[in-house]
Amino acid sequence: MAAAPRRAAVLGSPIAHSLSPVLHRTAYRELGLSGWTYDRFEVDEAGLPGFFDTLGAEWAGLSLTMPLKRAVIPLLDEISETAASVDAVNTVVLTEDGRRTGDNTDIPGMVAALREHGIDKVEAAAILGAGATASSALAALARICPGEIAVYVRSEARADEMRQWAERLDVAVRIADWTDAEQALRAPLVISTTPAGVTDTLARSVPERPAALFDVLYDPWPTALAARWSAYGGAVVSGLDLLVHQAVLQVEQMTGLAPAPLDAMRKAGERALSAR
Repeated sequence: MAAAPRRAAVLGSPIAHSLSPVLHRTAYRELGLSGWTYDRFEVDEAGLPGFFDTLGAEWAGLSLTMPLKRAVIPLLDEISETAASVDAVNTVVLTEDGRRTGDNTDIPGMVAALREHGIDKVEAAAILGAGATASSALAALARICPGEIAVYVRSEARADEMRQWAERLDVAVRIADWTDAEQALRAPLVISTTPAGVTDTLARSVPERPAALFDVLYDPWPTALAARWSAYGGAVVSGLDLLVHQAVLQVEQMTGLAPAPLDAMRKAGERALSAR
C-alpha cells in the first residue's frame, strides 16, 4: 500500500524569493519520498491563525520566515528550549493527531555551517546588526565563544534588546556604535546579520589578513564585504550555507529520516541562485 501523501510548506511575507521549496523538494527526491509536496504561501501575522485552522492530518511541517517566527508561538502546543531561548520558531512539526511543536533550526544551523568551515570555537567575536537574526547569532555564539562578543548597533533601542538577549543567554556582550563598525572586522569571527547593502561601505576596511566572516545573506551573493574578505584570503561562510544546514534539520524533523542529503540540497540551491 502506498504511503499517504504528506504536505509541508514555507510561510512568510514576502515569500516569493524563498529557496526553501527547492531545498526541501530536492531532499524528498533523494530520500525517495514520492508522496511528499512542499509549497510556499504568502502569509502575514494577521493571516497566520486562519492558515493554521486549515491544516489537516496530511500536514507534516512548516518552515517559517519573517514576520512569523514570534507570532506563531501562541498557536503551538510546545516549543523547544532552543526556540524559547530567543523567542523565535522557524520550524513547526505537525503530527497526525494534531499536535504542533515548534523549534529553531537557525541556531544549530549556524553552528553546523561554521563547523563545516573548520570553526568549532572562537575566543571572541563580533556581530554586525541587532535584529532578529542577530539574536540567533548570539545564541549560536553562546555555544562556541567563551569570550566577549561585540555587537555593533545603529540605535539605542536595538542596543537594549541585545543587552537583554545577552543576559538571557548568559553571554558576555559589549555594545558598540555602528560608526565604529570597522573595528569589528579584526575579530576572530565576524557575523554580519544586516540587510543587503548595509555593510558595503565596510568592504574597503577589511584588514589584509582577515580571520573568518559569516555573512547571512545569500542573494545577492557575494556581498561587497564577502567578496573583499575572500579576495584577502579570509574564510567566508555564506547565507546559503546557513539556509542549507537549517533546512537539513527541518527535513529530518518533518520526515523522521536522517541524514538529509546536504550535498544535493546545497547544489540545488546553488543552481537556483545562479538561474536568478
